[in-house]
Amino acid sequence: MVFLSKTKLRLNSGRFITTAALIFFSSIFNKAQVTQDAWVLGFGLQAPKVSVTPSGLGGYASIQRNFSEHVGLRLSANYGDFREEWAEGEVTSTKSFYSNLDFVYYFSPCEWFSPFLTGGVGLNFYKVENAEDVDITDENRTASQFGIGVGSEIDLGKDWKIKAEGGFYTLMTSNFDGNWGAEGGGIFGTSTDSFLKLDLGVQWYFSKGEPSKICQLYSGIEQQDNFDYEKFEKTIEQNIPKKLISEKIVIKDVPQKNDKLILLGVGFKFNSSKLTHDSYPVLYHVSKILKENPNLKIEIEGHCDSIGTTAVNQRISQQRADVIKLYLLERDIDENRISAVGYGSSKPIAENNTPEGRAMNRRIEFKVVK
Repeated sequence: MVFLSKTKLRLNSGRFITTAALIFFSSIFNKAQVTQDAWVLGFGLQAPKVSVTPSGLGGYASIQRNFSEHVGLRLSANYGDFREEWAEGEVTSTKSFYSNLDFVYYFSPCEWFSPFLTGGVGLNFYKVENAEDVDITDENRTASQFGIGVGSEIDLGKDWKIKAEGGFYTLMTSNFDGNWGAEGGGIFGTSTDSFLKLDLGVQWYFSKGEPSKICQLYSGIEQQDNFDYEKFEKTIEQNIPKKLISEKIVIKDVPQKNDKLILLGVGFKFNSSKLTHDSYPVLYHVSKILKENPNLKIEIEGHCDSIGTTAVNQRISQQRADVIKLYLLERDIDENRISAVGYGSSKPIAENNTPEGRAMNRRIEFKVVK
């Protein structure tokens, strides 16, 4: 029996640590696409610990169903060779195969570094060899267990993540370590044997649902795609000069070359390039159309009202166009399909002497170039 406070993982391979560090630092430059739900396959190495002395290596494989960005359910199969030296040259070996069903909760699913918490129950099939207690024979045994763990996933690519996780498990038996009896220290204060394990492996997101709507660039606030496009188009004639009515307003169908798409639902805070919350449903809709039509290339045009100097308006309009470009890049739209240009206040579509008119002029236009 080993207490959590006593356990200290010792990795004897410097090469292993170096490789893990290289993978970690290279992965921070990749950002995976977060989806509303997913199926995940995991596998990797496991370091089991039942004492402060080094133990042998093990391994694990898992299948996981993420029901949302935050919540998942995981079924894992694990193997570990737990070793404990009880006299000079005498080592107890507990060969264990155990399966666990765990609840998984992700605290920051939208970040490249996503910590999580696990908790669940399972069954442990084990065999104790060379036990210190002579009454414990070399035979196959079974015990239920429950455990908790913490870990993190780190983006490695579009569909791949690195996973590092530590777990603490309590068994409903007291002979797992080769001795009858235990002195407490289990989860909830139980006086049965416990063990630790450390996983290091990869997660393959082999099936994904729709892109997440809560992982919005710059906000992280949950947005629903409930924008009323029909109602929005009916207001256009009342707010835009007649000469612009022939241009396509809001992407609904496949746009053609030289179409100009005026997205009045995309707004910015005054004198800023920070998007308003109402902008995200419109941009999400645009990204879906671009994904469905991979041959389209667009120019993003940023515009301002006439308040402020020409230089300031030019700078802000360029920043606004760049923000939209960044959003689309985060939605996995190829950068070669997008250009961003700021026009300042040089191309108004409404009068600048009213608040409503100025709000119309603070806009984003998409021009289809191919």
